[in-house]
Amino acid sequence: MVAQVAVSVDGVTSGFAVDQARFYALATLWQEDVTLIGADTILAEEHSLRATQQRAVRAAGPLLAVVDSRARVREWESLRGLGHWSDVLALYADQTPARPLDSVTPELVTGYDRVDLTEALDLLGSQYDAKVVRVDSTGRLLTALLELDLIDELALLMHPVVVGNGQRWDPAEHYRLSLANAEEFEGGVLWLRYCISGLVE
Repeated sequence: MVAQVAVSVDGVTSGFAVDQARFYALATLWQEDVTLIGADTILAEEHSLRATQQRAVRAAGPLLAVVDSRARVREWESLRGLGHWSDVLALYADQTPARPLDSVTPELVTGYDRVDLTEALDLLGSQYDAKVVRVDSTGRLLTALLELDLIDELALLMHPVVVGNGQRWDPAEHYRLSLANAEEFEGGVLWLRYCISGLVE
C-alpha cells in the first residue's frame, strides 16, 4: 500500500495551490487496483461533485473504496460518474447507521463500530483481487493506516511554499523512512518517495 500526500515545505496539507495535474499524473505510475479514501475527503468536495459533468465509468480504472463508518457520504452516483474509477465501494462497519433505502452502492461490511481497516484490505484482496492500493487521503485515515503498520511507501509531493497555519498531517508516532527516489520538477516541486521501515525506537 502506498500513501501519496501533497504538502508544503512546513508540512501543511491545505491552504496552498496543489499541482493537481502533476499529483494525479504521478499517481498513475502505481497502476493501483484500489484507491482508498476517507469519508472526510469526499465530504469536503461533495458540493462540487453535484455540479460535475457525469461521464461513463472507466472499466479499466481502479475501484474507489470509501471508508465511511458513519454513513455520511451521499453522492455515490456523482462519484461513480466522475469517470475515474471502474466502480465505487462503501466500506461500512456492523454499527454503521442505516443507509438510504434507494442506495445501490456496493458495500463491504467489516468491524464493529468502526471499519476494520486490516480486514477490509484482506477482503479487498480476496474479493476484488486487489494487489496495489493507493491511499488518497490525509488526516485520520492515513494516521490509522500508519499506526496499523499497513503503509509500505509514502510519497510526498512537496510544494515550495511555507504556509504557517493550516491543516497539518501529524502522525502520533515517529517513523523511520528510507529514501527510495527523489525528483525535482519545474517550479521547485519535489517528489520524494520513501519506504517505511518501522517506528523510531
